[in-house]
Amino acid sequence: MKRQDFRFFHRLRVRWAEVDMQKIVFNAHYLMYFDVAITEYWRALALPYEDAMHLLGGELYVKKASVEFNASARMDDMLDVAFMCSRIGNSSMTMTGAIFRGEEHLISGELIYVFADPATQTSKPIPGPLRALLQGYEAGEPVIEVRTGAWSELGDDARQVRTAVFIEEQGIAREDEWDEADLTCLHAVAYNHLGQPVATGRLLQGGPGVGKIGRMAVHRVLRGTGVGREIVNALTATARERGDHTLRLSAQRTAEGFYRRLGYQPVGETYEEVGIPHVDMEMRL
Repeated sequence: MKRQDFRFFHRLRVRWAEVDMQKIVFNAHYLMYFDVAITEYWRALALPYEDAMHLLGGELYVKKASVEFNASARMDDMLDVAFMCSRIGNSSMTMTGAIFRGEEHLISGELIYVFADPATQTSKPIPGPLRALLQGYEAGEPVIEVRTGAWSELGDDARQVRTAVFIEEQGIAREDEWDEADLTCLHAVAYNHLGQPVATGRLLQGGPGVGKIGRMAVHRVLRGTGVGREIVNALTATARERGDHTLRLSAQRTAEGFYRRLGYQPVGETYEEVGIPHVDMEMRL
């Protein structure tokens, strides 16, 4: 088994509590590493796991787990945990894993999951949309689709994401979240392949040649997966097409690093808006 056999990798560092006196990883921890990586695998598919399983009407249960040891990982090693969906049957699926230290293959693993009714834990056929999502991801297909349009087209889905992030998670008052600009600006919504809206943003006209991005919201489970970047890229492309020379936004301070990596720079001092520290940022197109 080689690194090039896999599309998905999750990186982690071996911690002190995971090794014995010889600073070699306890055998049982390799299953924990695989479990952590499986969680990241679902995120890589733009799949909020709990919401998705509820939508699909089932749950995945581990039927069998096996580990094969080739060499030991040690204290402070940086490991790459790789996974692929290697088989999908009627009601079960096999996830093949491997742990690498650089190019060295340390551990192999296999996890067999059964899709089942959570109430009775009796097996059910794996739903077609989940099957197609797994097969598409392993074939290299994109996991999200970003649509742009008016509030009349995308408003219900944008509202769903913004309500979950701004109102329920961050505690922003409902009357502070919704405004008349929603009816006239361009919206972008990202959907996964189950049709779930997972991120949104909007583009306003901030002046001649100036676009303003706002109401950026990403499902809390999927932050850091690149979904937010796809929303910004879609809005940026629209701004370029209409001839804008500058893009501006008001960033929550916790998101400043995200926007810096996309080319934005802070403008002015920090201020509070709806009780949350913000900073204005700008990028020349």
